[in-house]
Amino acid sequence: MVLKLKSKAPAFTLRDQYGKIHRLSRYKGRKVVLYFYPKDNTPGCTVEAQEFNKISKKIEKKGAVVFGISPDNEVSHKQFSEKLELNFHLLADPDALVSTKYGVYGEKSMYGRKFKSVFRTTYIINDIGIIEKVFENVKVKGHAKEVFNSL
Repeated sequence: MVLKLKSKAPAFTLRDQYGKIHRLSRYKGRKVVLYFYPKDNTPGCTVEAQEFNKISKKIEKKGAVVFGISPDNEVSHKQFSEKLELNFHLLADPDALVSTKYGVYGEKSMYGRKFKSVFRTTYIINDIGIIEKVFENVKVKGHAKEVFNSL
């Protein structure tokens, strides 16, 4: 179940594509955009990453930081990030522990096959760690701009 507005964002400690550790607590005083996506190098996730890449500097000018989170590991994130020349961090959640805490990991079905994966969801967390905005069932085209306009 997706987290509710005005609730405290769950703490996390995750490594990015370069092995650097990021903790939510480290970003107090800034807004944090957490966009959860299913998998590196897939068509929808590529479009979403490219759109956030185009607008991430403008998001930073509004005092926020952008993180993409998926169950892929650091190596996959590094390859994906370098291929797309991303200018923001991708956080590795290989055990889906953070995705589960945020209520965005669960069972999906495709072509009659059931599997566990991330539901494409974005959270805006305010400067004191409270969830300010939730975007569920995200459509990738135009989503980054929608997030930017909500900051």
